[in-house]
Amino acid sequence: MKKTVLGILGGLGPASSVYFYDLITNGTQAPGDRDHIDLVLSSHATTPDRTGFILGKKQENPLEDMVRDAKKLEAFGADFIAIPCNTAHYFYEELAEAVHIPIINIVSETAAYMHAMGVKKAGVLATDGTVQSGTYQKALSFCDIECVMPEQADQAAVMRIIYDDIKSGKKPDVVCFQKIANALFAKGCERLILGCTELSLIKKQAQLDERFVDSLEVLACRCITLCEKKPKGFAQELIDFEVHNHAAIQAFAKSGC
Repeated sequence: MKKTVLGILGGLGPASSVYFYDLITNGTQAPGDRDHIDLVLSSHATTPDRTGFILGKKQENPLEDMVRDAKKLEAFGADFIAIPCNTAHYFYEELAEAVHIPIINIVSETAAYMHAMGVKKAGVLATDGTVQSGTYQKALSFCDIECVMPEQADQAAVMRIIYDDIKSGKKPDVVCFQKIANALFAKGCERLILGCTELSLIKKQAQLDERFVDSLEVLACRCITLCEKKPKGFAQELIDFEVHNHAAIQAFAKSGC
């Protein structure tokens, strides 16, 4: 019997791809090696910067590299593709059209999960590229969720944490991050979405509470269930969503997100 093969279009950036692989491995109920998920990981770290291109600060378009890598994953036998980078989903439609296998949309998946939890107002912490592209604003709005972004100065601080700290291999400024988060909670946000997979590393290191929804965990849990495995170690409400409620919620989200 052929096992489902997961393709990971990674390297965007490398640290978050490593963590995503770790989430997949440690988040799968597997009594032995052969019970784990078969996967193919492409870590193309030299892919041009997504945010720089989206904002018009860089001329190199990363789409060509990502399409080439997606096609390689398909040729290698992947049954579907996950991209552990929120900003890269600016190019989602073009990528999806370039291959003949599904590409899981981390933004739509996260919005659908928030809808299932009954969230009405959510903050989003992400790169300038993701903010400017409007991917989360659109997805959350369709799911009847008010989307709140940080104020300009706080958004600049988010970018410093992502680029100057995490992408540079330094420890993130958790105190600054928490200050930004508290400002969003003060505006009435029920949950905050970690909408950049570099920020997922803050949740891992700082042990953030349940009010922080990690888009990378949502993607990992979805991939595990798509590979017909049982997830473990995630928030129980996320596991319940994926295992029991996903089909109906995803059909709802997919129609407009």
